[in-house]
Amino acid sequence: MNIVKATRKFEDWLGLHIRIVAPDLRYKHEQMAASLFSFFRATFYRWVQVWPEVCPELDRVPHLLSVGDLHVENFGTWRDSDGRLIWGVNDFDEASLFPYTMDLVRLATSALLAAREQKLAMKPKDSSAAILEGYERVMEEGGRPFVLGESHDWLRAIAESKLRDPVVFWGKIDRLPPIKGAIPESAREAMEHLLPEPNMRYRVAKRIAGLGSLGHLRLVAIAEWKGGRVAREAKALSPSALHWLNPKRAPGEILYAAILLRAVRAPDPYVQMRGHWIVRRLSPHCSRIELAALGTNREECRLLEAMGRETGNIHVGTEEKRGAILKDLRGRKAGWLLAAAQAMAGAMEKDWRVWKERRQS
Repeated sequence: MNIVKATRKFEDWLGLHIRIVAPDLRYKHEQMAASLFSFFRATFYRWVQVWPEVCPELDRVPHLLSVGDLHVENFGTWRDSDGRLIWGVNDFDEASLFPYTMDLVRLATSALLAAREQKLAMKPKDSSAAILEGYERVMEEGGRPFVLGESHDWLRAIAESKLRDPVVFWGKIDRLPPIKGAIPESAREAMEHLLPEPNMRYRVAKRIAGLGSLGHLRLVAIAEWKGGRVAREAKALSPSALHWLNPKRAPGEILYAAILLRAVRAPDPYVQMRGHWIVRRLSPHCSRIELAALGTNREECRLLEAMGRETGNIHVGTEEKRGAILKDLRGRKAGWLLAAAQAMAGAMEKDWRVWKERRQS
């Protein structure tokens, strides 16, 4: 099955679970042809399809509740219940039971592809080593959330970059177009549940964000409250793409809330599952961090090591698998992560060229 047929079959399956936003899906197809990095981010369904063929040995390792669709732009910040600024994985749309190696290989592959497009300057060998170093340390010592207060000042500088300036952020929110057509009552209830007061007046806008979830309905409730604006987003969720590929291997339920509950982190009290909607607060410091926010003073090695540690923070939530994972890691030859990332990058590039050629014909 080539990438074109796989995409069609996956989207047919997706339409059984959510109401697909057709214009957003067409935009996704355009972005998939625009660059290899964008293609990679948009096609997790294809990743899980080719993974056991390209990395069969890495599929036969301990499985645990994992992110799945992990990449270098799937990290962001939020405020915890005490108002502290926290950094970590920002999106768990594809959470399911995967081999522990998949999150690591996908993260390393994303760094490799980002470097090819000059989004990162690190060599693939160095980025893979940094990810693995951070991950192994956490798996050995136990998890620790990234609280950007008295520590991690370098990471706080990235989180507070000019690209995340409140004036810029709210300007983008103000420009979001109003939603056309009926608003699902379940989405309205989900957003209202997270607004700071009951019976608030708000407008509902449509938001286009991310790549993998393009085609899913995203709604944002925007309101004025006590001298400023507040925003709450509801995004429609479906089961992981692994369930599309292999229903016997992957549970059909959405595991977003389950992985949040297990992971070692200072949770965001404004991220909640409401039915099949994931609802969150949107604000300048409660959003994803793009690689462009690194600027010219890049702390790339430290950043990739931190990403590896945060991956460990999530995996140690499945405590009963730690011993088996550490044993497997210690038995691996040096360079295994880089080799797997290069192999998966090659498979993604082959599919991208087919997709791009089909789009141009």
